Amino acid sequence: MSESLPLLRADCANCFALCCVALPFAKSNDFAVNKPAGTPCKNLRQDFRCGIHTRLRDQGFQGCTVFDCFGAGQQVSQVTYGGRDWRTHPDTRAEMFDVFPVMRQLHELLFYVDQALGLPDAAPVHPRLRRVLAETQEWTRADAGALAALDVAALRGRINTLLLETSELVRAKVPGRKKNHRGADLMGARLSGANLRGANLRGAYLIAADLSRADLRTTDLIGADLRDTNLRGADLRGAVFLTQPQLNAAHGDPKTHIPATLTRPTHWT
Repeated sequence: MSESLPLLRADCANCFALCCVALPFAKSNDFAVNKPAGTPCKNLRQDFRCGIHTRLRDQGFQGCTVFDCFGAGQQVSQVTYGGRDWRTHPDTRAEMFDVFPVMRQLHELLFYVDQALGLPDAAPVHPRLRRVLAETQEWTRADAGALAALDVAALRGRINTLLLETSELVRAKVPGRKKNHRGADLMGARLSGANLRGANLRGAYLIAADLSRADLRTTDLIGADLRDTNLRGADLRGAVFLTQPQLNAAHGDPKTHIPATLTRPTHWT
């Protein structure tokens, strides 16, 4: 990550537990209970810490261990609102909770653009990427009113065009014919040992798919749903636009190769 960028990973110690309050969740395999948006999770303590942080998976809150705000929580808490929390300043509550999802999208976009700028094969796109990076950074420093009115979808659309171009340039360097599974329904698919090097898996549904020992080097995985995907022994080195939340949602083991910029999830065995 560029030193000029804000931290693009959650720093919960400097956040007012915005993901535990602002966002809704439904009772499922990921969450033990229903919780509407704007309501604090029952496990949230007065100091904005989780009361079951070390036991989240055991208590049925697997979804919490998967989620990452890309650093939006601390940005909203410490920059947008200057350290004024929603408990001490209840007048900020509704607006803060509306701004948080916007900031998360901005930080996610910063993550993708920064990753694209680190790919030498995408050099022809770098000047335009640097311009949208600066523009997006500027938005992360805007006040709450401006953020609430921002058309994030339009900004995402412009950036996605550049990310698509980046992906094509990078994957073109991989020899041979590349598979195109963009947006494909591959839930539960048996792809153990598959050669998917340089493939397009953008937005693919890979829930509970078996990708053990698969070659996913230089594969475009932006937006791919990797919930409960078996990545044991898979090679993800150089995977394009792979995020920490995607890894957190999957299953891996010591033989799973991941990009050096990401962290091996603690629940992998």
